[in-house]
Amino acid sequence: MVELNKSMMQPPLSSPIPGQHLTAPLGDRPWQRPSEFGTPEEALDFYLPRLTEDDFSRQLLDTMESGVPITTIANSLQLASVMEGKHSIDVGILVLPVLMETMAYMGDVAGIDYKMGTELKSQGISEPTKNKIIQKLKGKMETEEDEEPMVEVAVMEEMEEDTTPTEEKGGLMSRRV
Repeated sequence: MVELNKSMMQPPLSSPIPGQHLTAPLGDRPWQRPSEFGTPEEALDFYLPRLTEDDFSRQLLDTMESGVPITTIANSLQLASVMEGKHSIDVGILVLPVLMETMAYMGDVAGIDYKMGTELKSQGISEPTKNKIIQKLKGKMETEEDEEPMVEVAVMEEMEEDTTPTEEKGGLMSRRV
C-alpha cells in the first residue's frame, strides 16, 4: 500500500490562479498611472515638435497623399499617446482639432490633395424620390388656394411609399412562399 504524506493531501494554495498570467498588477500599465502631460498645452508642446521632424513629416505627408483621412491619422496618434500614458483621453480629445489643423496646414504647404475626413456623406432621399416630391408639391400648390402647402405630409407619404422592399431577400434561412 502506498503511503501518502500530508503535503500531498493539502491543495497548493500558493500557486497562481487560472488566467493570472493574462493580467498585470494594478498600476503596472501606462494608462493606469498618472499621465505625463495633464493639460492640452503640455500635450501640444509634446506633439508639435514631433510633427515637424523630418522623418515623421515625410511619413505623414506620404500617408496623407495615399488617401488616409487626417481625422484617422490624428486620432491614431493621440490614442497611441493615451495608451503610452503621455496624456489622458480627455486631453487627447481636446488636442485633436489642433493636431488636425496642423496636419492640414502641412498638407497645404506641401501641395498635397488630402482628405480631412469630416465631410458629410449624403444619406438623404434619392434623386428620383426628390423629383417626385417636387412634382407633387407643384401640383398641390397650383390646385390649393392656401399659401403654405403641407410639405411635411407630402414628404412623409412619399417616404412611406419608398420604404417598401422592392425585392425579396433570399438567404439560407429565409421563408419560401
